[in-house]
Amino acid sequence: MAVIKKLDLTLVDLRPKVERTDAIQAFLSQETPILRITDADGEVGTGYSYTIGSGGPAIISLLRETLLPQLMGREAEEIGGIWRDLLFSTHATSVGPITSLALACIDTALWDLRCRRAGVPLWRLAGGVKSSVPLYTTEGGWLQLPKEALVADAVAMKEAGFTGAKIKIGKPSIAEDRDRLAAVRNAVGEEFRIMVDANQSFDLAEAIRRSHMLADFGVHWFEEPMPADDVGAHQMLAQHSRVPIAVGESMYSLSQFKDYLEKGACQIVQADVARVGGITSWLKIAHMAEAFNVPICPHFLMELHVGLVCAVPNAPTLEYIPQLDDVTCSPMIVKDGEAIPSDQPGLGIDWDWNAIAKLEAQEHKVSMTA
Repeated sequence: MAVIKKLDLTLVDLRPKVERTDAIQAFLSQETPILRITDADGEVGTGYSYTIGSGGPAIISLLRETLLPQLMGREAEEIGGIWRDLLFSTHATSVGPITSLALACIDTALWDLRCRRAGVPLWRLAGGVKSSVPLYTTEGGWLQLPKEALVADAVAMKEAGFTGAKIKIGKPSIAEDRDRLAAVRNAVGEEFRIMVDANQSFDLAEAIRRSHMLADFGVHWFEEPMPADDVGAHQMLAQHSRVPIAVGESMYSLSQFKDYLEKGACQIVQADVARVGGITSWLKIAHMAEAFNVPICPHFLMELHVGLVCAVPNAPTLEYIPQLDDVTCSPMIVKDGEAIPSDQPGLGIDWDWNAIAKLEAQEHKVSMTA
């Protein structure tokens, strides 16, 4: 039995090492709730979630007041049942980011605990399809960067073995975006993949105009061109665009992905394991996308996603944006442009608890014991 006996929750703010600006926001902080679940045998599973800029205390509050008390005494191996019970207990706030991000803290901790009890790494327990995955970089493609910096980073990543680079778009004029993309394409050649991300900044007419320009540079995908809740507009764009449409980082449920897939409104899904409520939900989305012959290329959280993309057959690449370096003892393994999941039991994240103790917000610490 793996009955839950103790819960420890904290919040740390991880500030990016580089400036990150896109068409709609500046990414100044990453409020990161971290949850440890201890079972009756003394085994511990650790999970986490995140927000961009704000909202961390709201997640802590939902966990402390509503979700964590329901975990005490539950059998930790009943992950699917726990996930569903917690979702339905918060039906008034579901589906939405705060609830999904809170659920992800619990669900990822339960999966870590399951893997540790089984003595198996996540990538094997969840599917075990491949032992590495090609990387593409986003960290050198932010919107505030001059084109010379975009070129230098893309060339460096190509030389390191990365398969592609993501460039943020959404400059006031299409000519500015075209000039930046042309500079990168001319520097890296035709084989290196260029992805672009508009961060939901366009309306349909502008998205169609820019998609025609993107096709001229052989862009690999056009990410978040419009607000994510407008499935119909994405369906129309997909019918006009020669560039595949990618969506998912701003979607929070299995059903939202189902609507996009059924309508042919995207060609790539980018489910974020934190924003969809954890590993339980992420795997369902990945398998559903596979049934539609659509790849899943997850957003962010590379340290956690590396295990998941290696667990499923339809995940061809992983986004490189380091996030946890300040609170881990060792980074994600990268060799010749490929990410390699850890073979250690659990999620594969080597937490540095001394560093976490120095960064945690004392007013948001929570401890519960059965």
